Amino acid sequence: MPSSAFGSPAPCPEACRRMLPRSEPDIPKSLADPAALAERRGFIDAPHLRPLRTLARRIATERSAAVPDPDPFDGGVEARLLLLLETPGPAIVRTGIVSRDNPTGTAANLFRFLRAGDIARADTLIWNTVPWVIHVEGALNRTPRRSEQRLAERYLDPLLDCLPHLAVVVLAGRIAGAVREPLERLRPGLPIVAIPHPSPTFVCTSPSVRERILTGFVQARTLLAST
Repeated sequence: MPSSAFGSPAPCPEACRRMLPRSEPDIPKSLADPAALAERRGFIDAPHLRPLRTLARRIATERSAAVPDPDPFDGGVEARLLLLLETPGPAIVRTGIVSRDNPTGTAANLFRFLRAGDIARADTLIWNTVPWVIHVEGALNRTPRRSEQRLAERYLDPLLDCLPHLAVVVLAGRIAGAVREPLERLRPGLPIVAIPHPSPTFVCTSPSVRERILTGFVQARTLLAST
């Protein structure tokens, strides 16, 4: 049974993807509830996540650092929209999952913006540009160094290989925005949408930030609808 640096998942049958709950969480930060988190991790070995979790374990081994799992309620390898954030924050140790339902301000903003943009959850995969935890345990998060960003670029190609239905990439913030050129080189013609980072630190700076994020997700939704 595969396991992650954040703990061993509960067993999941082969038909796990079809068994996922039909209803989505109605409010942000739902994974603050231990019961909800236990339920989510019970699906962590679903077939639609396995190639991504294999990649995550490879990265964790090569970088000697924890890499959180993708959210089983999202699209996994069936996703058509890849949303790249920056790097896992300190709060990720609470869940071990990259999710819009995490109990953080950034995740709560993502929850609301994705819902406002009418992006289907099954269409999305949320991942980090630098996918491993870079901060020392107990320390505040920090911006990835350029050397870490360069190391992370080598994992873009295997990530894209996990997503055969990919139709659009959304780059959230400056760090994610820096991989536009490598993405264009790896997948010429793949639509890329850049938005501000959804962290409360940035969203609260100006009403225009919210407008730019929502506009970006609406643009991504339009691209999805055209494929």
